[in-house]
Amino acid sequence: MVVLLLLAGALALWGASGLTWATEAVQRPGAAATTVARSGSDLAPQLVPLAVLCAAAVAAVIALSGWVRRVLGGIVLAAGLGAGYVVVAAGGDLPPRALALLGALLVVAAGVLLLVRGQAMPRLGGSYQTPAAAKRATDPDKDLWHALERGDDPTDRA
Repeated sequence: MVVLLLLAGALALWGASGLTWATEAVQRPGAAATTVARSGSDLAPQLVPLAVLCAAAVAAVIALSGWVRRVLGGIVLAAGLGAGYVVVAAGGDLPPRALALLGALLVVAAGVLLLVRGQAMPRLGGSYQTPAAAKRATDPDKDLWHALERGDDPTDRA
């Protein structure tokens, strides 16, 4: 769920940065007034780096575990709040800003989930062992820890 939230948030931030947020008339001496379109990346240049940060956080969520994942949740939450602030402060048309604000809210939701449930989430390849390695594992202490990782009660003899 966190990965999907981060990906959707990154896509929304990146997509909104390419949309036209405002148009303005520019008067040049000796020429007619022309209209210049300002994109989201012109008015809020922080959106693209924040989108890249969210995309990179996807790999970090998959690779990390434990308290480090909670620290990542704090970073993601701060990035989402920062993106929301940038969008509100930038001004411009409402529909592209709404898309960027939706992306910021998705990133905030991912950060909150990582902070609250980050330690309980599974890690990619965290408990995988080849069958040969599992047969060689005869250390009773390691067996107890592996049972705890699986969620089993190692003291239950039933």
